[in-house]
Amino acid sequence: MSSAQDPFYIVKEEIQDSIDKLLSTFHKWERMPSDSGEQLRLTKELHVGCDSIQWQVDELDKAIAVASKDPALYGINEVELDKRRRWTSNAREQVKNVKKLVVNGKELNGTSTSNFNERNRELSRLPNSHQPDKSNYYGGRDNDDFVSSESDRQMLLMRQQDEELDELTASVQVIGGVGRTIHEELLAQEKIMDELGMEMDSTSNRLDFVQKKVGMIMKKAGAKGQLMMILFLLVLFIILFVLVFLT
Repeated sequence: MSSAQDPFYIVKEEIQDSIDKLLSTFHKWERMPSDSGEQLRLTKELHVGCDSIQWQVDELDKAIAVASKDPALYGINEVELDKRRRWTSNAREQVKNVKKLVVNGKELNGTSTSNFNERNRELSRLPNSHQPDKSNYYGGRDNDDFVSSESDRQMLLMRQQDEELDELTASVQVIGGVGRTIHEELLAQEKIMDELGMEMDSTSNRLDFVQKKVGMIMKKAGAKGQLMMILFLLVLFIILFVLVFLT
């Protein structure tokens, strides 16, 4: 398999395309009149491009650092790791150099042709990242194992995710069943509370009726009748007390 099919080289080519576009924009920026509207627009574009490429290179460095912990797992060797580190280092230096020149652009704009050439020489100090690396040949066969290993890992992750989704689905179904049960119990309790409220209303009405009857009887009986009723209730209380506690 060619290096173009390697995941690292795919990302590398994307970053390299971004660097090429960044350099093309930088050359346009150099030729723009100082403090012109177009130069200001290109300055913002260059800053955004530098930050974006810097982030991509950092992420690629993190991937290389992970692979360096166990190169055999990813099917690569130390020669390939060194080559990849050199490329990311060169790319980072290119972006850093462009950003430095853009930041100092106000001082460099409007200067002589010698300063213009000096900036070009500063950019050209870095090696061309398009230049082929001699270690490509040695890393080619290892790339097959790397991609195969990555494919196996992706399949394993997908299977694990499927299992986790199945477990999550089962848990959701259990929770749904519990929720339905709770809902049914709440409905039953609400019905009981309604019935209890109706019974309390009915009992309250009956007590009111009894109290009114007792009031009417007390009024009709007069003082003598009330005294007789009190004595009767007292005798009844004594009898009940004796029956309950003394027998």
